[in-house]
Amino acid sequence: MTTIPADRIAAIEARRDELQALMATGDLSGDKFVQVSKEYAELEPVALAAGEVRRLRAEAQSLQHMTQDADDEIRQMACEELHANGEALEAADRRLALALLPRDAADERAAMLEIRAGTGGDEAALFAGDLFRMYQKYAEGQGWKVELISSSASDSGGFKEAIASLEGKGVFAKLKFESGVHRVQRVPATETQGRIHTSAATVAVLPEAEEVDIKIDDKDLRIDIYRSSGPGGQSVNTTDSAVRIVHIPTGLVVIQQDEKSQHKNKAKAMKVLRTRLYEQERERLHAERAGARKSMVGSGDRSERIRTYNFPQGRVTDHRINLTLHRLPEILEGEMDELIGALVAQDEADRLAQLDS
Repeated sequence: MTTIPADRIAAIEARRDELQALMATGDLSGDKFVQVSKEYAELEPVALAAGEVRRLRAEAQSLQHMTQDADDEIRQMACEELHANGEALEAADRRLALALLPRDAADERAAMLEIRAGTGGDEAALFAGDLFRMYQKYAEGQGWKVELISSSASDSGGFKEAIASLEGKGVFAKLKFESGVHRVQRVPATETQGRIHTSAATVAVLPEAEEVDIKIDDKDLRIDIYRSSGPGGQSVNTTDSAVRIVHIPTGLVVIQQDEKSQHKNKAKAMKVLRTRLYEQERERLHAERAGARKSMVGSGDRSERIRTYNFPQGRVTDHRINLTLHRLPEILEGEMDELIGALVAQDEADRLAQLDS
């Protein structure tokens, strides 16, 4: 565990006090007040954690002196309290180190959830539908807003593809570790001999971009309008409402035809395009820092997976952190807190380890 130097703790508390004094003067202009108050709000939890570490360190020094006391009873009491202090100080040091870790700027953003059936035909599409409902129920439990952007249903009742926008507090921070290949092992309803089949679906969770994040020139777009096809009712199919947008510089293509209105389809398509361009830029910057870029979801092949959902055994296994939970029905009903919490904790541990290395 990294030990934060005392001078850095003092600097954190001093900056917090300085910002607090600035806000108390009432002399700040509107924009300046917003800027200062935002910095204060970000720094205050760090300063509180730093203050707790400083208090426990001072207490440890006092108790250390008491362990040298001539009185046996005082020495014994001091030793016991010093042990408890050590445990509390270790926990406080960890909280402070976590508070000081660089944050992902996208953590508080809304997210675009994209689920696609991979290897496995109809069974993969059914599984993609199960995953979509799982995330939808989890989102509802978190109080998030879910908006279906587009979907392509399979004949069996699942999804070949489903894209949704999720809005709420900390959406991307909680769901960003869901990106990858999800594998299912179960006996399909059409399987007469009871054999277990393995299928896969891919999940991508992208932080949503605002218009201020990504500027798109009209000259870089080719927009085609055509008649919608597939499910949607007669009113959808009798007008030229479907929209295909091609971003010429990158070759990205977005198709939207779920709405009856051409304008609504275009707005949704632009939202998806903006989010994908934003993610490309994030990946480019990450590649520059890390020196390598990994594909987010892989090919959808059975051999690639981050998580396995085994129906006969009623278990879910996340292969990245070697966690197995025998709560598959509950997890598919959106009870994902334990799973997501473990992934967030492992990410924190990995980042703390990098500080020590």
